[in-house]
Amino acid sequence: MKKVLVTGGCGFIGSWCCESYIKKGWQVTSYDNMTKYELMRTGYNTEKARDFNWQYLKNLGVNLVKADIRNKGELFEYAKSSDFIIHTAAQPAVTISMEDLELDFSTNVQGTLNVLEAARQFNIPVVSCATVHVYGNTINQELKEQERRFTREPAEIAEDYPMVGGILTPLHASKSSADTYVKVYVDTYKAKAASFRLTGLYGERQLGGEDHGWVANFSIRAILDLPIRIYGTGKQVRDILYAQDLIEAFEAFYNNPVPGIYNIGGGSLTSISLLECIDLISEILGKDLKVEFHPARLGDLTYFICNIDKAKSFLKWQPKTKPETGVRNLINWIKRNLDLFKK
Repeated sequence: MKKVLVTGGCGFIGSWCCESYIKKGWQVTSYDNMTKYELMRTGYNTEKARDFNWQYLKNLGVNLVKADIRNKGELFEYAKSSDFIIHTAAQPAVTISMEDLELDFSTNVQGTLNVLEAARQFNIPVVSCATVHVYGNTINQELKEQERRFTREPAEIAEDYPMVGGILTPLHASKSSADTYVKVYVDTYKAKAASFRLTGLYGERQLGGEDHGWVANFSIRAILDLPIRIYGTGKQVRDILYAQDLIEAFEAFYNNPVPGIYNIGGGSLTSISLLECIDLISEILGKDLKVEFHPARLGDLTYFICNIDKAKSFLKWQPKTKPETGVRNLINWIKRNLDLFKK
């Protein structure tokens, strides 16, 4: 029986990975420290929300380990017999990175280094989750403002775009460092490793707040009749990616383990502005939504649409889910689990 280790396995994407692989007949270990940093800031039912994915995966038969990627020895014990490592554990929020720089560094840089070293020592293929924030925000200077969104020519941005430009936060530093270490392990140690530079992810079991997970945050607040807070004009654009499409990208790398750096997003197929996303949620729910506008936040990336030609070519992968379908699935899940979002 093949074995997969999923760091951050009780998180949003990690839980999707665990569910997918156990249904394929793999032995699955979720390795997660069950941190509450993000959830404590959301106003949700923190304890119940944090435990939701743990209980969900427990019922599926996933091996659940409460441990930290910063603990190298413990990580190695669970990694050494694995056939595949999917590294989703991270400190993902700009706001938290500014407030606790050491947490951000130790999790995103040292933690990722530990995962890569485990993969190298035990010769295990590994995918590490990076973010399009590794490019910084120089892109903000290249945009044209239209009525409902920003645009850019060319619309899509490839992996050779310069990294960490513009106004930087600790998150830019930590995530770009982790991304660079993947390339180091590929070039220096010939590791079977990939860094997936991910765009805006969304889907069921996403407990999105204002710090991270904006599609879910907008949907949750809309359903609860709370005002949706927009920082900036609302014309910011992302090529949002539905969770199932990302799971298929992980599988594509395992089946076609071409090491390197990959943009993994929806491409032009799924590009949507914040305002357009609010319109979509409003249409699905059949009601007008409350929206508040606030000043833009430091370091925000105003626009990103992935060029995914490299992933199409080397991994034989491309996304399938359009926002109309994925957001509806997310909204239906939120409606079924409203108790998670109410104190």
